[in-house]
Amino acid sequence: MSEVQLGIVILAVTTFILFSGVPVAFGLTIVSVGFLAMLEGAASLTVLPRTFMTELSSFAVMSIPMFVLFGAFVGETRAGGDLFEAIHRWMSRVPGGLVIANIAACGFFGALAGSSAATAAAIGKMGVPEMLKRGVKPSLATGSIAAGGTLGILIPPSITMIIYAIVTETSIGRIYIAGIIPGMVLTAFFAIYAWLVSKYGDGIVRKEEIRTYTLREKVSATIPALPLLFITIFICVALFAGWATPSEIAAISALFAFFWVALQYSKSIGREIVPVFAATVRESCMILMIIAAASLFSYMLSLLYVTQSVADLFVTVSVNRWVIFAAICLFLMIAGCFLPPVALILMTMPIFQPVLEANKFDMIWFGIVITIILEIALISPPAGLNLYILRAVAPEVPLAEVLRGSVPFVFIMLGFIALLCIFPGIAMWLPEVMLGQ
Repeated sequence: MSEVQLGIVILAVTTFILFSGVPVAFGLTIVSVGFLAMLEGAASLTVLPRTFMTELSSFAVMSIPMFVLFGAFVGETRAGGDLFEAIHRWMSRVPGGLVIANIAACGFFGALAGSSAATAAAIGKMGVPEMLKRGVKPSLATGSIAAGGTLGILIPPSITMIIYAIVTETSIGRIYIAGIIPGMVLTAFFAIYAWLVSKYGDGIVRKEEIRTYTLREKVSATIPALPLLFITIFICVALFAGWATPSEIAAISALFAFFWVALQYSKSIGREIVPVFAATVRESCMILMIIAAASLFSYMLSLLYVTQSVADLFVTVSVNRWVIFAAICLFLMIAGCFLPPVALILMTMPIFQPVLEANKFDMIWFGIVITIILEIALISPPAGLNLYILRAVAPEVPLAEVLRGSVPFVFIMLGFIALLCIFPGIAMWLPEVMLGQ
């Protein structure tokens, strides 16, 4: 059996085990240990504990729990509600303004929380009932938040981008900066679609009187959310300026978030602090276990020469590099419907990175592309995770409506990937200006 055929067998076995319901980290470990024991003998397993712990002891990995804690202070407290209310008041007079307010809140909240699922759940609980009450079509109400929630893994700070940077050995600061303009542009595209459908289409099925907020009311709602903006700016500037390492910046940001939440919500912080730390421990352990298990999986593929053989196959195939790019994107999009973004990046980038570099694709640029691909997977029928989260937080909306509402946003993101391919400067201009070539 050739190495490529062995890779196909490993892929099939891995897919079967993960579809069986086994947690991703345990599934990858089972596959890695099983194939190494069968093909290399028991002696090959002696290096696994060291491989496992070496990956977790990486200094860059230490930033993940702190960024998760930072996001939990937003997602598990009333901070998210205040953010949503502030944006809503400023957008109340715009056609489809409530929908746009939810999309903007998703972008802002997602950037802070760093989690697509958390964003969709948190904003969905607040936003969907309000939109339905004011006559927004159910498919638009749920689809906008399902799509808006995905912005959390594109707009920095993003856990997914940190994982990508660690795996591909690229700069966390550079890829963060590269995600700023694409994140803003994609948010604007979502908002423009919501405005067009609300003004000229059937996005609003029942017109209701729109409340007008005074400037004083708008400002008073904005003030509690300002610290979130300052902390986000601090993270980006600190990473760019090199004031500290990503781990130190993550810790400082989490500390700032704690003091802000404690001062702003002192009456409720006592009962909310336990869920914050519980959510942090739960999510951090899940991510770190997947990272460690994926390192075993990558080590197994490399030791069996599968990674190198697949890369050689792609390099030697005489096809246009964009055909290879399209094939990789299609695979990632399909796999992303069934695997979490972190696991997918850890499993596939050791194989695809040599192929992409051999075909002259910039890995920072591709980091933005793969992030958008993973966003698409999160809202693609029938298996997108965010769709089922919205179904859970809005049980009054049929699943068919949730699925229907997500489709236009899938096409918007596909179009944006095409735009990035034609104009790579959308992602690369800002890091080149700020950090040089």
